[in-house]
Amino acid sequence: MPKQRNTSNELAPAADFEPVYQRISAILAEARGRVWQAVNSAMVAAYWEIGRTIVEAEQVGQARADYGQRLIENLAERLKAEFGKGFDRSNLWHMRGFYLAFPILDALRRELSWTHYRSLLRVENPDARGFYAAEAVSARWSTRELDRQINSLLFERLALSRDKAGVLALAQQGHEIQQASDLIKDPYVLEFTGLPSSERLRETDLEQALIDKLQQFLLELGKGFAFMGRQQRVTLDGQHFFIDLVFYNRLTRCFVLIDLKIGRLTHEDIGQMQMYVNYYQRELTSADENPPLGIILCTDKSEAVVRFTLPEGNTQIFASRYKLHLPTEEELAAELQRERLDVELRQSLTEPTDAPGNAS
Repeated sequence: MPKQRNTSNELAPAADFEPVYQRISAILAEARGRVWQAVNSAMVAAYWEIGRTIVEAEQVGQARADYGQRLIENLAERLKAEFGKGFDRSNLWHMRGFYLAFPILDALRRELSWTHYRSLLRVENPDARGFYAAEAVSARWSTRELDRQINSLLFERLALSRDKAGVLALAQQGHEIQQASDLIKDPYVLEFTGLPSSERLRETDLEQALIDKLQQFLLELGKGFAFMGRQQRVTLDGQHFFIDLVFYNRLTRCFVLIDLKIGRLTHEDIGQMQMYVNYYQRELTSADENPPLGIILCTDKSEAVVRFTLPEGNTQIFASRYKLHLPTEEELAAELQRERLDVELRQSLTEPTDAPGNAS
């Protein structure tokens, strides 16, 4: 009689085994995440407390010259010997600065690591610092992404077109997308392409570089963007036209069409984008979606050409400059001045003037 096999010790069939394994794997990954977050929160709070202790000790001994300097040097020597190089003089200065920049413990964001906060300490403007902290949480930026956004002066670029109340909201709440125009930046910074600023640069070169660095380009574009395609063909009466890049934004529920232009923007470029936007709105946009946006990226533009080519009340087509290098604060200050002058010019053109003979 053949010997019966004991099946109780056999491995479960693959169909039954895989769901069990995946569930256990998910449980462990979730637990590790909670442990990491708990450890991270505890260490960030500890560094804040260390910073507060240093500042309070400095206040006690402030009558003595260079007391704070010698205090940190002595602390670093002892703490490094007992707890390791993470408590050297440089880090202790950072902890001190951490407390001064974020004086309310309960306001710290547990989602941010100490490395995030180290990056935020480089931002001197409190409004900008608050903005980057809020965005790092909501957009789940890595520390590398946070550093890039700080270096590209994202807050200052978004603040260019906002009044004081808008800048305050930006600082306190981050970049909230309430309408389609909130997606627009001017300028866009495309330093990640690695392309030189050269007269020999072709639009195809820029397009290919953006595709090659799509993840970085999506970070620069902002929240909610999904890539749909490149060189999207539009055929009208046998004529073929090609849109450089097409995206969809899930927050505004609309297509975003991007055309790349090397050199100064022309009214023909704007008219071409108007045609693309009209086509997408009439042929491809569903009833439950919002009208498409068109963004023309160019190296230079005339605000007057843009203003008089587009219809009054335009909310769909935007022309923005792009830079192939990280802008300096001086460059952005020049952009801000130019933006202000343009706003003042538009206001002067729309203000009513007294007719001759009506003056009292």
